[in-house]
Amino acid sequence: MVKKCNDFLRVVLFFVFLSFLSQTVNAQCAGNDASLTVCDIPDPANQSIDLFSLLGSATAGGVWNDDNSSGGLNTATGILNAHVIRQSGIYQYTYTVSGVNGCLDNSATVTVTIGGYAGKPSPTATVCNEDSPFNLFQAFDSAYLGPHSNGQWHNDTTNQNITGSSVDIKDLAGTYQFTYTMPAIGTCPSPAASTVFITVFQAPKSGDSQRLTLCANNGLSAYRNYDLFNLISGQDPGGTWVDNSNTGELNFKGDHVIDIEKIYNTMGSNEYSFSYRVNSSNPICPNKQTTVVIRLEEKLDFSGAVLEVNSDICESEITTANYTVTITRGPANIPNGSYYVKYSVSGPRAATETALANFSNGVLIFPIRPDFFQQAGKFTVTILDIYAFNSQRSCINTINNLSDDLIIYPIPDLDGALISPVVTCQDQDAVIQISNAVKLADGDYDIVYRLSGATNVSSQVARITVLGGNATFVVPEIFNSRSGTSIVTITAITHVISQCVNAANLSGEILINPLPNGSLLRLQIQNVCFGEEVTVNVSGFQTLTDVTLSYKLSGSNISNVETVALNAVDGSAGFIIPSNLLVNSGSTTISIIKLKNNITTCESDVTGISAAFMLNPIPALPIAADQAFCKTDQSTIAHLQPQGNQYKWYISAAEVTPLPNTYVLKSEDYFVKETSAAGCVSPATKITVTINDTPAPALNQDGQNFCGLDNPTILNLSNNTGSPSTVVWYDAPNNGNLLSPSTPLVDKATYYGFDFSPAVNCLSQENIAVTVSLIVCDSPEYTFFVPDGFSPNGDGINDTFTIPDIDFLYPNYSLEIFNRYGNGMYKGFKNKPAWDGINYEQSGIGGGIAPNGVYFYILYFNKDNRPPQQGRLYLNR
Repeated sequence: MVKKCNDFLRVVLFFVFLSFLSQTVNAQCAGNDASLTVCDIPDPANQSIDLFSLLGSATAGGVWNDDNSSGGLNTATGILNAHVIRQSGIYQYTYTVSGVNGCLDNSATVTVTIGGYAGKPSPTATVCNEDSPFNLFQAFDSAYLGPHSNGQWHNDTTNQNITGSSVDIKDLAGTYQFTYTMPAIGTCPSPAASTVFITVFQAPKSGDSQRLTLCANNGLSAYRNYDLFNLISGQDPGGTWVDNSNTGELNFKGDHVIDIEKIYNTMGSNEYSFSYRVNSSNPICPNKQTTVVIRLEEKLDFSGAVLEVNSDICESEITTANYTVTITRGPANIPNGSYYVKYSVSGPRAATETALANFSNGVLIFPIRPDFFQQAGKFTVTILDIYAFNSQRSCINTINNLSDDLIIYPIPDLDGALISPVVTCQDQDAVIQISNAVKLADGDYDIVYRLSGATNVSSQVARITVLGGNATFVVPEIFNSRSGTSIVTITAITHVISQCVNAANLSGEILINPLPNGSLLRLQIQNVCFGEEVTVNVSGFQTLTDVTLSYKLSGSNISNVETVALNAVDGSAGFIIPSNLLVNSGSTTISIIKLKNNITTCESDVTGISAAFMLNPIPALPIAADQAFCKTDQSTIAHLQPQGNQYKWYISAAEVTPLPNTYVLKSEDYFVKETSAAGCVSPATKITVTINDTPAPALNQDGQNFCGLDNPTILNLSNNTGSPSTVVWYDAPNNGNLLSPSTPLVDKATYYGFDFSPAVNCLSQENIAVTVSLIVCDSPEYTFFVPDGFSPNGDGINDTFTIPDIDFLYPNYSLEIFNRYGNGMYKGFKNKPAWDGINYEQSGIGGGIAPNGVYFYILYFNKDNRPPQQGRLYLNR
């Protein structure tokens, strides 16, 4: 109390000093600096210390600041509450006045020393050892002001200072003493120490638990009799197990064996808890229980699940894009709930991360950081694992291949690309070739282009497919109706899939060649026989020299469109229609349908240019059989069948010159062809001609000699040959008369014998010539008489005087006839055997008619020395 008075006196004197000073210097608007020491902390007066009053003549309305953050100053009122300052020490508080003119010093500081306070302890503190660590400040009487916190605790039992205010009591039991001492501060002495007594009680031990997590799909047969004590350790005996999940597995007090497989089969996958309870032996410590959890998990099957990463973007959208991963389950059910998804992202910033998201009705959605996707390219997001938020990972879930690509498409860029010059034809498409488009990824693009020059067209759209920097598109034929040069310019390009678009300025030339004029063509074709070449003469090509004609056939022969390349000279050319197109005879029409200039490759349709021609039919194969002839007949081509002007015979099938009708047949092959009225020749029919012959008959020795008196005939002559039944006789070797078997033989006559073969009905080519002799009669065996007259009157009866058979008996005879005057009338012999009474000889005078009368003869036999015979004859006309 004395100290407070002294302090007050100093304050009063200080204010008196200031009053004197103000008369000679400018005012101190914030008052003067001051100090204050507070040692009796519990004093209620120390809850409201007015610091403004310590400043002297300070101007009101200033602002207070708790410089050391003591927490005891009300900065609005300047009132300090020392009770709320929790540590002893020296604190400063500054008062500041602003906006007052003439102030030399607008702030003042009050320094306050707070002495230490050790507090009022409770008589005895009781605590359970499980509340360790124990804060010793809990042992003070809460009805009084609490002690400062910057003192020193001492364990009187162990005689050791304690760092801080907490002590470990988990292994203690009994009553323990601790002393709390505060240091002296400034002029404040060290306050009286406080001693507290702590009584520690032992809590019951229900043990430390373990968690059992099982994958039910792996089989639970080993857990049919499972002891719950396997899941705790360090417990007090005598406790009781409680079935928190009502599994029905604990059937009596003290039961601690359960059938986990039965629990799963009955109640499915879940967490099942059981508690071990131990009662406390004192009122301070509560009863204790330890809960063990058995988690039965099922393997989740994500087979057939679909992963979709949204969404593909253009390169220009990188800075603003957000990305979402959506997983849609497959056929297997996935329970709703929170799941961890472990995934990897490929690319320059490849990484593996885990996200937490919810499965709801088979769909899980979570965002993915855009950091992975900071450039154009394809990024593959692959799901590595999915497991429930509360899963203990006892099952390895089935994921299989679950990935998706996110593509950041580059902005299509045609810089550096080229369009090659294009040559096309009027009214035909122009195929534009783009090359060196190295800034375009492979894929489909839509381009916008315009045409200028020969044709002016704007804003046309075409689709191109880029592969390796190359692409093509077509300028339709409608834009190429005028010949000349057009400029094609691409002005924009859009990637089809991504719809990324960019401006472009890529140009190239299109040279449009004129179409050839086929309206002046003319055709000339000759009618031919079927199978012969059909030559088509074409004129009207004008200046064209290297062309291709397209044509088709109609009528008797129908063809698809055929082409033929021609080199025209002076506007004309010719070609042969392939024989395989002309398979039918009859009228066929050839129509020109296209004309192509091979130099420019331009092609035009042709209408109305056609010509008809006749393929005259080839006569059918002539019907002819093998034929046989007799050699003796000297048969010729004229004897072959069939005959007619339409048939021609050839020595070979390939021969084109027919054999003449006079050609003598031989034993060889001949070919007959029929020629139609149109001059078409049939195929050749082959026949074999056989020329039959038989050897000439053989004459028996002396077979030519006969006795004329026997009146021999042809039959007798035949019998003198080696083939009497088949030999035939003619009176001439060629074109003679066939002699019947009864024809009498004539002396010195020559007969021609041919052998006849019935098998082939032919006479032999060769013959035997037999000159018959009828002078071989033996005269004694034959008699003859000399007629005694004749009557040469022309009646055909006895008109000559002839001695019958005389030439056979006496072939060398001679006969003389005389008249009665001895004049010779006739001389006869074998070759002059008959006197007709007309011609006679008379003494050198020949001729005349002998008169009727008696005449005389002398017959000379000239054989066998037979003497002449004389006689007379009578001539009567």
